Amino acid sequence: MTKSRVRSVAALWQILSRKSFVTSSTLKAFSTSLINPSNSILMAPSLVSLDCPDLWTSSSVQSDRSSIQKYSSKRVAQIIDGKAIADEIRSGIALEVRRMKESIGQVPELAVILVGQRRDSQTYVRNKKIGSEEVGIKFVMTTLPDNCTEYEVCNALQNYNENPSVHGIILQLPLPQHLDEGKILSLLSLEKDVDGFHPVNIGNLALLGREPLFISCTPKGCIELLLRSGIEIMGKKVVVIGRSNVVGLPMSLLLQRHHATVTIIHAYTRNPDKIAREADILITAAGVPNLVRGSWLKPGAIVVDVGTNPVEDPECEHGYRLMGDVCFEEASKIASAITPVPGGVGPMTFNILEEFQQQCSCPEKNERALGGSLRSSYNLSPHKLTFSSRECHPLSCKNIRRITSK
Repeated sequence: MTKSRVRSVAALWQILSRKSFVTSSTLKAFSTSLINPSNSILMAPSLVSLDCPDLWTSSSVQSDRSSIQKYSSKRVAQIIDGKAIADEIRSGIALEVRRMKESIGQVPELAVILVGQRRDSQTYVRNKKIGSEEVGIKFVMTTLPDNCTEYEVCNALQNYNENPSVHGIILQLPLPQHLDEGKILSLLSLEKDVDGFHPVNIGNLALLGREPLFISCTPKGCIELLLRSGIEIMGKKVVVIGRSNVVGLPMSLLLQRHHATVTIIHAYTRNPDKIAREADILITAAGVPNLVRGSWLKPGAIVVDVGTNPVEDPECEHGYRLMGDVCFEEASKIASAITPVPGGVGPMTFNILEEFQQQCSCPEKNERALGGSLRSSYNLSPHKLTFSSRECHPLSCKNIRRITSK
């Protein structure tokens, strides 16, 4: 073996034997200090965490202008009416809550913790409050300022954990950057985590053969929206734009449970428009107004726009209006079906209350999902509230209405 070969092997062994760790505080890439930059080995980028979210830039979302489709102004899409589907679900929940109140004199209580003044978060919480009141579920909320301490959030959370009158807790995400979401979420009572963000719930969603107690309301709402509109998911190629812990990640996991082939686009994806054009179903959750243009879609694709981006508008009641991630005017001339913003996915976030009341009606599900040893570790006990069982049936095609381009 030549001397240069020996030196190369020795250097490689030195790299492999070095112990490199990634911590939540430093978030440094594995050490590459011994790798010669002139070599063809790629340098590892910084790792992405809760404290380092995707930042979409113009360079990351540029379209390939040569591939823009010449779509006809006469082409039409179908609007998937999330409000109609949510209203159907809501009426069923209201009936169950009334029966429960008549039988045991008690109704579920939902608690929400809202930190800061994010307009999209305020919109979500406002809709949840309205929805709760409409079906007779008690709603309480704690509001904290942007600059609150981690202790204040944990204290509010612990108060709801220990309150036997509260049966479900929502910590509205995302939190301000100075707060450790992972640490705070791990303190949330697992059986009150109706938004499905506790690490155990997310972990069970990812593992085959395990079942989470709760699933995040927005991804669950998207699935309900598709299935109740007669749209098949199994075997379809689904592209999810965005990989946040709130929507993108649980959305991709849930789609795989429905046997879809899933691809994720994020801020570092090259040629995102080309990848999006391969999708049978495109689900957007990037938080960028009009990110997806008509040129990103293949003819006949199904488009689910999760984006709720506040845009200044003095004429609106709250001083702003909501805009989706998809350019609706262009996409509606290419897609076969599309969800509007507002009125599409937004109303389906109320589905969390359907899951909430179903969980209250099925305490034995907690035993199956957690198991005895895990239950002992978390010191958990099943809910005492009960509902009568009911079966959900897909709605008819009345949930889809046809639009024509002007």
